[in-house]
Parts: sequence; C-alpha cells; structure tokens
Amino acid sequence: MKSLIRLTDYDAQDVYDIFSIADDIRNQKHRDALKGKSVVLFFPNSSIRTRVTFEKGIFLLGGQAILFPSDTLDKKEDLKDVCGYLNNWADLVVVRHRDIRVIERMSQLLSVPVINAMTDVNHPCEVLADLYALLKLGRDIVHNKYLFCGKDGNIGRAWKEASEVMGFDLEQCCGSGYEMDGVKAYDRISDAVKGKDVVCTDSLPAAALDAFRACQVTLAAMKMANEGAVLNPCPPFYRGEEVAADVIDSAYFVGYGFKKHLLEVQQAIMLYCMGQ
Repeated sequence: MKSLIRLTDYDAQDVYDIFSIADDIRNQKHRDALKGKSVVLFFPNSSIRTRVTFEKGIFLLGGQAILFPSDTLDKKEDLKDVCGYLNNWADLVVVRHRDIRVIERMSQLLSVPVINAMTDVNHPCEVLADLYALLKLGRDIVHNKYLFCGKDGNIGRAWKEASEVMGFDLEQCCGSGYEMDGVKAYDRISDAVKGKDVVCTDSLPAAALDAFRACQVTLAAMKMANEGAVLNPCPPFYRGEEVAADVIDSAYFVGYGFKKHLLEVQQAIMLYCMGQ
C-alpha cells in the first residue's frame, strides 16, 4: 500500500503502472475491486469534477463512499484521535484540504493509504489524469515541450512535480512576481509559446489580471506554437482572462471530453495505492 501526496514521491514507472490500471478499467476489468471496501472522503462543498469522479469511481468499482466536508478535519478533536478511529473502518482515505500538512499527518497516523485530492500547493490526481488524456490523444508526454501559463500555485507546482518525475521540459509564462522556483519564465505569451507542444493554464485571482495581460493565451498565440500543439486549460477557466474566447472555440482546445479520463485515472490511483 502506498499513499499519493506529492507526485515526487513516485517515479515514472509508478505513473505508467497507474496508467496501465486505467487502461484495464477502460477494458471493463477490476469491476468489483472495491467490493466490501469503504473509502472515506473529505471534500469541500465547492468541489465538482474531482468529487464526482471519485464518488462515481468508487461506486463503479463496487465500493462504498463515505463523505465528510473538509472542515471536519479542522475541528477541535486531534487528528491523531480522528485517524485512530478511522483505522477501525476505512480501507482508503481521500482528502481535499487547503493545508498539505494535514494530509501528510493523516498519512502518518492512518494504517491505510491516503490520496491527496488537492491542496493549496499541488493537485497530483488532476495532472496524472491530464497526462493520461494526452497519451490517449497520441501525444508523446515525455518528449513534448510544455508551457504553463499562470501563477506560482497548486496547478503550476503539480505540473512541475510531474516534469521532475517524468523528465519532460516545462516552462512558465507569468507576470512579474508570480514565477515558480526552478522553472524558466517568460513575461509575454508571444515569446513563451514558441516551440511548445502542450499549453496549460490556470485561472487567475482578480489582483493578478493586470500583471498577466501579456500572458493571455489567444488563437494568434497558439498559431506560434509547434504544429499540432494543444491547449489544456485547467477548469474552471475564464474567457477574457487567462484564455481568450477565440482560442477556446478553436481546434487547439483539447475539449470538455478531455477531463472524462479523471474517472478511470482516479479509480486507477485508488487501486494502485491499495496494492491492487
């Protein structure tokens, strides 16, 4: 059994093993893999895509999902005591919480695997699902060159973690003061997008919009990328902010169906972490 908290705790073979399980799930294997198992989830009410796919994924694998709001973990009771009782009944725990230290401590206290379903510093499941979806589009996920357009935050850091594990080239386009450590950064999309195969974005806080005016991904910008380049905006995205409306309506956009792979990849992560 193995928890998933940071992608850098894994190696490339771990990632390919998860993708192999996802392929099996797409081929109708592992259908009752969680039969008789209980998965405890902690999610905020605002979560949509990640929560839906985890809950549906557990159901399709024959398991039981038991859901609590994330702030349940912020109450007065010590996490040691919460986890001490969960050890009696939970077979797996999935947590979406702003503070990664909460998830790290739970992984130390629980006798079952813990999966990080998003924190303020990373989002490993989302990026794993994106890499798998790119594979299904026929992309060379290791040798393609990636551009992340956005601030230093959980999505950008998750892509950085993935680049360190898989060995692909990642650069950033951002306003001054929003750079990630250890990643080459540009302040204009027209410079940043040249030579790139995959362009990823993240939504921006209102206070950062002015600083990112020259970083907006437009149709004209994507035409300067490598032939066959794709745009993968992290939802929710906002037309007129980090992306222009014309590029979302173009063939460069990977499409809404791109995220369908969240389902089988998160199922695969659960099975992998449980040693199945």
